[in-house]
Amino acid sequence: MKFNQFAPRQVSLETQIQELINLEFLTDRLLEKDEMDKIWLHFLKQVFPQAQSPTAKHEQIADLLASNTQNVFDFLNEHEITTNAFYNVALQLLGFEVDLDFELANPLAAMDQMQLFHVNEINSTHDLITACYYLLLTYTKGGQNYLDYLATLGYFVPLYGRPAGMKPIFFNGQSQPVFNTKKLIKEVVYVESDLDTDQDGQRDLLKVEIIRPAETNFNLQVPAVYTASPYNQGVNEVSSDKMLHNVNQPLTTKEENNTTFKDIAYQPSHIEIPKKREIKEIALTAESSFGRESSYTLNDYLLARGFAVVYAAGIGTMDSDGVRTCGSTAETSSTVAIIEWLAGKRTAFTNKTDNIEIKAWWCNKHVAMTGKSYLGTLATAAATTGTPALKTIISEAAISSWYDYYREGGLVISPGGYVGEDADVLAELCFSRRKKAADYLKIQPFFTDVLKQMAHDQDRITGNYTTFWDERNYLHNLDQIKAKIVMVHGLNDWNVKPKNVFNLWHGLDDLPVVKKLILHQGQHIYINNLRSLDFSNMMNLWLSNQLYNVDNQAEDHLPDLLVQDNTQPETWITPHEWHKYHNLTLNLQEDALSTQDGDNTMLSFKDWVDQPDFEKYDKNIPAWMADLISTDASALENNRLIFKTAPLSSDVTISGAPTVSLRLHTDNNHGLVSAMLVDFGEEKRLNADPSPVFGARLGLGFDWREEPLKEFTYEKNPSPWKLIAKGHLNLQNKTALWKNDQIIPGESYNFEFELQPTYYHLLKNHQLGLIVYATDFEMTQRGNEHITYTLDLANSKLNLAIDKKEVLNNENKKN
Repeated sequence: MKFNQFAPRQVSLETQIQELINLEFLTDRLLEKDEMDKIWLHFLKQVFPQAQSPTAKHEQIADLLASNTQNVFDFLNEHEITTNAFYNVALQLLGFEVDLDFELANPLAAMDQMQLFHVNEINSTHDLITACYYLLLTYTKGGQNYLDYLATLGYFVPLYGRPAGMKPIFFNGQSQPVFNTKKLIKEVVYVESDLDTDQDGQRDLLKVEIIRPAETNFNLQVPAVYTASPYNQGVNEVSSDKMLHNVNQPLTTKEENNTTFKDIAYQPSHIEIPKKREIKEIALTAESSFGRESSYTLNDYLLARGFAVVYAAGIGTMDSDGVRTCGSTAETSSTVAIIEWLAGKRTAFTNKTDNIEIKAWWCNKHVAMTGKSYLGTLATAAATTGTPALKTIISEAAISSWYDYYREGGLVISPGGYVGEDADVLAELCFSRRKKAADYLKIQPFFTDVLKQMAHDQDRITGNYTTFWDERNYLHNLDQIKAKIVMVHGLNDWNVKPKNVFNLWHGLDDLPVVKKLILHQGQHIYINNLRSLDFSNMMNLWLSNQLYNVDNQAEDHLPDLLVQDNTQPETWITPHEWHKYHNLTLNLQEDALSTQDGDNTMLSFKDWVDQPDFEKYDKNIPAWMADLISTDASALENNRLIFKTAPLSSDVTISGAPTVSLRLHTDNNHGLVSAMLVDFGEEKRLNADPSPVFGARLGLGFDWREEPLKEFTYEKNPSPWKLIAKGHLNLQNKTALWKNDQIIPGESYNFEFELQPTYYHLLKNHQLGLIVYATDFEMTQRGNEHITYTLDLANSKLNLAIDKKEVLNNENKKN
């Protein structure tokens, strides 16, 4: 086990003492007496809140070994406190087992190996206080810091009764769980937007679910953590699945044009909206509540720590007005409307009929947004409006341009795991107004027309970048961002691909926006329940700073860039940059085998397979991938070209977005080219998703919600290769995504396109491989057309950003 903690901060002894006293781990009287053994014993009695009597506490402490032969009491009867004794006990408190996880003779060695916080020597009262202070911040075997673990045992329950004016309580810059989650207030309001997307002559009302501490009823104002989730009120899986598009279709030859970006750039149009509702009355309390919300567990963690949590599904969802339009400016406006109400700048009502206004009087007007995928996407969209109350967003696996989700390089692309999905399908999936029959009856004809228009405008015929997609490109408005941004993304995410976060990250390079980025080895996942990383504590530190204005130096303290290593479990690094530019070019000509006509600089591959193989790959994407990458004979050996470097003489790291520059011709007037970057080498690699830690659950507070603890583990068996990145291009979009070029059969052209960005550690003796092919069964349309492509090796290359280019030579091998 290795633990990576980035949240704990070094603070002065004075601060340590004050915070320990505030949480009752230390008393003024003990300080005055200056007796180390009594300070330690007081601390140990406090860390067993489940023990309700002195005898019960004594029994718990007596079970802790301070040395090989003595428990705490016996040891203190004969010895002064030693560093070893303190940390022998500390490791047991943290859940580590004697002889299994550490040796009593040398506990610091185990702590160093597991990367756990400790002081080197305990020789004085001050040393002991510091050791106790940082022990509370040190990670347990159960994957949370010790203070958070004590919270699950009920340590903070006696503090629930503190007056609202004495809350929240901060320790080391993080808000602590002193709020009773059994008394949380749940209420529903309806925010009035500036939209009429269902064109019924009234402004769309948006249902909002609020969960706030009971202390807000006693004059405590708290910040709001807001998650805009279109899935929150339910989804329409059956009806949306029926809309999935057929991807087994050939490419269409596009008519040549001279379209410029100006021709397709989105220009907002002025739309008259109905007047605001007339306020009839003002209320202080809501009329409706709700049961178990569809929550995000980071939000659950924050609820115990003095943050209100707000969920809203937006236009076109159950109990709200309007229609879903998948990433449009209307959806952005719908998202921002809730922020504006929280900031006191917009009206909400207690119901949808009586026009009784209710204000967010409990909110301190500071708002953050959280969430993954569509949820994080709407957070990004909201940030690009510059709405002042939005202080920060934590956007995980978020889309920055919807074109980069459903399209790529002039091609229709399926997001990983969702073959045939498109914007209209997602709109139907999230249109939960369908779930209330009478409401749906009113809106069905209109929404049917909306979907038809979306199906037309999204343009699955050409796959080009059009006005429809330009409206859904948040990168245009990055200069409007005022919120500080934490981005989280999986380097193996083939749903919302890494290009989305790469372009957002670098799009902010020259703007005065504070930004943080965490890149993990997972797919499309949350990472707040990983054992090896203190993500929740990091976000607690961040939000305490951004929303409560706690002076904890979070902006400077947390790393700007944090990356999980792909070769070792539980290893996180802090590189200086995620490269934007290349520093190495690999040419593809060397050692290329001859084609049948003897021209050893020209190699061909085809883009069709026999019908039985087509049907097999259609139903089994992993089989297609394995056959494509395999250097052995397979049904796809003539459908791809594989190039490899010589075995590496040492480790290298590939950073950023690789680019391939290919010169090729085809025997048709249309086509596509794809490329994969592959790590070849027999190795046990990390699984692309974390596995549950057996028997371990992560508690989010006392008698409160919990979730399974997870960690990335090695594959059961070694694998011969690992996909690093891939990319695709329609040959007719070699100039621009909105311009159709003519392709003359037999004439060679230069094509350049980026692969998905990565941060990849390539091990010594492995080989870096590039595979060039056409149809991608997982992502592109599958026309199975009789097209042959011929690659000019002398004028084709791979461009990389790499840290040790001397070990990557140009002796590439074609298989």
